[in-house]
This record gives sequence, structure tokens and C-alpha cells, in this order.
Amino acid sequence: MNGLGECAMFAEIAENLAAGTISFAVRVQPRASKDEVAGVMDGALKIRLQAPAVENLANEALVEFLAHLLKTPKSAVRILGGERSRTKRIEIRGVTKQQVLGLLEHDA
Repeated sequence: MNGLGECAMFAEIAENLAAGTISFAVRVQPRASKDEVAGVMDGALKIRLQAPAVENLANEALVEFLAHLLKTPKSAVRILGGERSRTKRIEIRGVTKQQVLGLLEHDA
């Protein structure tokens, strides 16, 4: 599927202009062969991570990976919910909805 179709499926990005944050769902696949954005799955941004899902390693890798891709400090990326689930709700301060949608347009 092309990036435009995936962007349409990935419409659950909430913007809080007053706080300067956006939040969205991600679906994490731990123990992947490489860290990458792998499209959209069930309305969530699918992210493959090399880190295993033990002792919070995948969560830490997810925060680092998103911060790196969006060129923002790790402190600006926060997991709002789903710490022990593959589906998580992420909040990022200081980025735009367009920047997040842009993650679907290129391989990381």
C-alpha cells in the first residue's frame, strides 16, 4: 500500500495545541531484524524494534527510536499507556501531525 492510503488509515493523531503535544497509537513488534517504521496496523503506526520485550527494553528503544526519527529529545517522547502491551499510546512534545505522518513516507 502506498503512503497516502496508509496516512488515511492512520488518522488517530490527537493534537493538543495548548500543550504543544500530539498523541497517537503505535503497535510494536519486538525482536525484529532491524528498527523500522512498518506502516499502519489497525489504525496504529506499526514499529519494528530489535529490542526484546523484557525489562522495559522495548519501551526504551521505542522512545529512543521515535526521538531519533523526529529529531526531538528523548524527554519529549512519553508512553501514555500500554507499557506492557504491544499497542501503546505515545505523546510527543514539539512535533507536528505532519511530521508523524511523514514517518510513513520513508523507511527509517
